Amino acid sequence: MASSTTALEVRSLYRSLYRQARQFAAYNFREYAKRRTTDAFREHKSESDARRIQELMQYGLKELQALKRQTVVSQFFQLDRLVVEGGKSGKQTGKHGDIVRQTEHGWD
Repeated sequence: MASSTTALEVRSLYRSLYRQARQFAAYNFREYAKRRTTDAFREHKSESDARRIQELMQYGLKELQALKRQTVVSQFFQLDRLVVEGGKSGKQTGKHGDIVRQTEHGWD
């Protein structure tokens, strides 16, 4: 069994990864990162070898650094909110079957 200090570090890493995943601008990336974090921790929850736990912690810290870089880049590309996020949807209208998307700011 892992020591209490290690258990605190593991929980802290999990919270940091999950918090960072919520910073993605795009819904799909955000949900994928949260799900991947949860799945990875569930997969290794019964790990008891101290050396393996330290390896996983190092891997998790590297992943956290990569996630931080990716979330910064994702914030440069703001997209319309998806319907599943509760955002306003654009109106699709047009002549002769053309699709013209109207946003709340006017015509694109």
